[in-house]
Amino acid sequence: MPRALSARRLPRARPAPRRLPRHRAHGGPLRPVRVSDLVLALLFVALLGALALLAAFALAAGTTAP
Repeated sequence: MPRALSARRLPRARPAPRRLPRHRAHGGPLRPVRVSDLVLALLFVALLGALALLAAFALAAGTTAP
């Protein structure tokens, strides 16, 4: 019958290097904004503007569908 593994942690020869925090709230470095993020944000704002215009025209015309 095989023996169960020990629950004790084995000591390491050297300590692991400390990783830098990746999130800004935890003190991480400020990363540059990617162009793809800016394009997606611009498309989202344009979509919201188009929906607002459609809603305004629908309300002005007195109908619920364009």
